[in-house]
Amino acid sequence: MYFKMFKAQGLAHLSYMLGNQGSAIIVDPKRDIEEYLEAAQAEGLKIEYILETHRQEDFIMGSAGLQAITGAKIVGGSHEIFNHCDLNLKEKQTLEVGNFTFKVFDTPGHTPESVCYALYLQDKEQCWGVFTGDALFIGDTGRTDLIDPDKTKENAFLLYDSINKKLKPLGEQTLLFPAHGSGSVCGGALASYDRSTLGFELGYNPVFTMSRDEFARHKLHERIPKPPYFELMEEINLNGGKAISGAPSNIEVLSPEMLKEKTKSNGVIIDTRLPEAFASGHIEGSYSVWLEGLAVFGGWILEEDTYVYLVMERESDLEKSFEFLSRLGVGKIKGFLAGGFEAWRDKGLPIEASGYIPVSKLKDGWDDCLIYDVREINEYEDEGHIPGSRHCYVGHLEDCIDEANIPHDQKIVVTCTVGHRGGLGTSIFLRKGYKNVHNLAGGMKAWNQLNLKTEGAQ
Repeated sequence: MYFKMFKAQGLAHLSYMLGNQGSAIIVDPKRDIEEYLEAAQAEGLKIEYILETHRQEDFIMGSAGLQAITGAKIVGGSHEIFNHCDLNLKEKQTLEVGNFTFKVFDTPGHTPESVCYALYLQDKEQCWGVFTGDALFIGDTGRTDLIDPDKTKENAFLLYDSINKKLKPLGEQTLLFPAHGSGSVCGGALASYDRSTLGFELGYNPVFTMSRDEFARHKLHERIPKPPYFELMEEINLNGGKAISGAPSNIEVLSPEMLKEKTKSNGVIIDTRLPEAFASGHIEGSYSVWLEGLAVFGGWILEEDTYVYLVMERESDLEKSFEFLSRLGVGKIKGFLAGGFEAWRDKGLPIEASGYIPVSKLKDGWDDCLIYDVREINEYEDEGHIPGSRHCYVGHLEDCIDEANIPHDQKIVVTCTVGHRGGLGTSIFLRKGYKNVHNLAGGMKAWNQLNLKTEGAQ
């Protein structure tokens, strides 16, 4: 038996390859499929089946691209969303691959079509592991508000029943293989590790430790932001996703003069350096999105056809930037600045800067500053916030600014947990014409390290 987990950085997406008697099965593949092809070749396996647990919302699926190259059959449940599949399995139907037996369980709640695949080896009576998609995570479950926020509670009941009535009976020995890990926007408080069993989850996972009503209240309280690109993913993934077009090697290398000319009337500049570097100097109008942050926040600030120009710490970061945005299906990278920001600076071209204020200065009462906390609402309320600060999640900040009618000479401090989202928030204020904007160095982590007063913490 061959088994390997693949983790997509940034998205925290988990996919799997299993090998048995020369055949390989891929579960919930990502769009960039080279790793699967390389692993299969190295192990002498032929990829014959692609198992989908549900239509993914946060990335473009790799099923269609993988099938086009390997000829593998796509397997899904019986819901109409799986109409693109070659094999549609109903509740408790099985798929035999060598001495593997996959049994399907309908597990609605996160999404209506969600299914889980219980895997049995030679012992057909004892489950070895279960591929749970976004129904059951390690430490939590999938969010239940995606399809309709007004049905969050109703879907929470469905998910609770799905897991307790169908997955729990598989036995405490059953290994758990979800489609996402910690950091995913598809769930709440996922554990920071990627290995668990059903037996271990029984002791602390809310879906097992709470009553049905308590669990529904728990899901109502989550209120996880839904990125706008999710709707695009849902549309594309109705057909199993689509293959990646283009390559990093085809992206144009731009001199400072060329970048200035190309961005006069079209496209956006994304600066992937750390917030500290961005604050000290950057190209006017650029977004500050640290490199790993592209994997999520690219989907908040970009649309499918937005032209993107990159300013990077290292030119070697281009491949990762391309990978992150390709998975989201947003933004078309048209070029990057050769030599990075230093090349722009050395040409004497216009530079904009923003503030980077330490907690030690803010705590003493900075005159007339307006503090914006751009974390998620649960972080703001449950983990505590600076007294008097306003809240707006960074993904919604552009709309919040438009509605707030803040004077453009207002002194503004943006904070998050440590400063990354604060950097993005700062750049959004700057793009709106605010010049006296400062990112709080270290964010709430630094604030709490000094045991300073907060409001709202439970």
